[in-house]
Amino acid sequence: MRKISLKLPVAAVMTSLLILTTACSGGSSSTGTTSDGKREVTVSFRSSGSEDTLTKFFQSGLVDQFEKENPDIKINIAPVLASEGDYTSKMVLQMKSPDTAPDVIAEDTSIIKSDAAAGYLEPLDEQVKGWSDWNAHIIDNLKAGVTGEDGKIYGVPATSDTRGIWYNKDLFQQAGLDVPFKPASWAEVLEAARTIKQKLPGVTPLNMIVGKANGEGVTMQTLEMLLYGTDDTLYDDASKKWVVNSPGLLDSFKFIDQVFNTDKTGPTMQVALNGQAGSIAFQQQFPQDKLAMAVDGSWAGSTWAENGAAPIANVEEKIGFAPFPTQNGQEPGATTMSGGWAWSVPAQAKDKEAAWKFIEFLMNKENATARVVAEGSLSPRDDSTEVEGYTDRPYTKEAQELLKVAHFRPANDQYAAVSAQLQSIVESIASGKLTPEDAIQQLKDNVSRSVGADSIEEK
Repeated sequence: MRKISLKLPVAAVMTSLLILTTACSGGSSSTGTTSDGKREVTVSFRSSGSEDTLTKFFQSGLVDQFEKENPDIKINIAPVLASEGDYTSKMVLQMKSPDTAPDVIAEDTSIIKSDAAAGYLEPLDEQVKGWSDWNAHIIDNLKAGVTGEDGKIYGVPATSDTRGIWYNKDLFQQAGLDVPFKPASWAEVLEAARTIKQKLPGVTPLNMIVGKANGEGVTMQTLEMLLYGTDDTLYDDASKKWVVNSPGLLDSFKFIDQVFNTDKTGPTMQVALNGQAGSIAFQQQFPQDKLAMAVDGSWAGSTWAENGAAPIANVEEKIGFAPFPTQNGQEPGATTMSGGWAWSVPAQAKDKEAAWKFIEFLMNKENATARVVAEGSLSPRDDSTEVEGYTDRPYTKEAQELLKVAHFRPANDQYAAVSAQLQSIVESIASGKLTPEDAIQQLKDNVSRSVGADSIEEK
């Protein structure tokens, strides 16, 4: 998932982790041991380049500390410079053979289930059973993202994010709306948007990502944020089928239709269908008081940091971050979609015991928290809030709280095909080309062709 570093001042313990020291050793061994007889653990993850924060995190003295505490183990850091898609493909190839499989691998939580089902990952149930932090401090909701379809654990959540409603407090007050904004239902979100349209001409009331040029943002930031606030889901874990028609799905389509076609409180089509719709909203419209609300991710607030793309002074006084409500205010009252990365052990890893020992070290309170601060992510540990510097970052406290009601995308190898269909259909609804009812029929037809009629169901 997309992560943007806030690069804000934090406690000295955090800062020290960003100071580069000597690089970790390169090269790997097909036997799992170094020339001097040490057990070697190769750690692979996706790198974004020379300024990659995770690479810097490992090179900050962290590996030196682990090796000092475990003199019989040598950590070999093996970052992979690639796009997310290329990284995934390369890791699958490496995990197929014990000669090339790393010992610890960073897995996007959206693909853990499929990699586990393919036999690429080692179950970690016994390991987490013996790790007291698993039950005491790893947020329960996030464990769903690392659980395979067989119910076994295949990773430890390492980073996370949430989504909610960003809103301009100044504009809300000008429109006579309550601040802080705490909508209890979809109806209250729609009513706030209508009020802003009436009271503040020239302001876009509500931005939602609907243009298929924005890819997965359409599915995750918009459609699934709505759907998972209903009583329905996109995928039925019990039947192992895609739900292409349900009351919740139809109501989600109707919400989008109401915003863009009935109430006309969404952005213009010129903005909505732009592949940079999110950047336009957060870098231009919010700072210029031209946008009142936007449904988007917790990382977006970094845009307004001192060294962000569009800095806003005293930003928390001007912009708020509210939970997105469930459809009718039903329990738990709010909903969010979450993604992130996890640490896993490939089934073909050469030294699984040493690999787990390093994962435990990476995921202790101090190290896990330092990493997410460096990356601008959210922590999967509920005690990270106790670490100085973690909640000092704007909006972190609010975003972290939403992890308690988080849902995950269906981790199924057919998801990409289904998501692509949803992206196209959501755009057609927003642009007035499809009614919600027609959209349901088109989704049924298209998904049936994409994944097979025996893989869909209606409710």
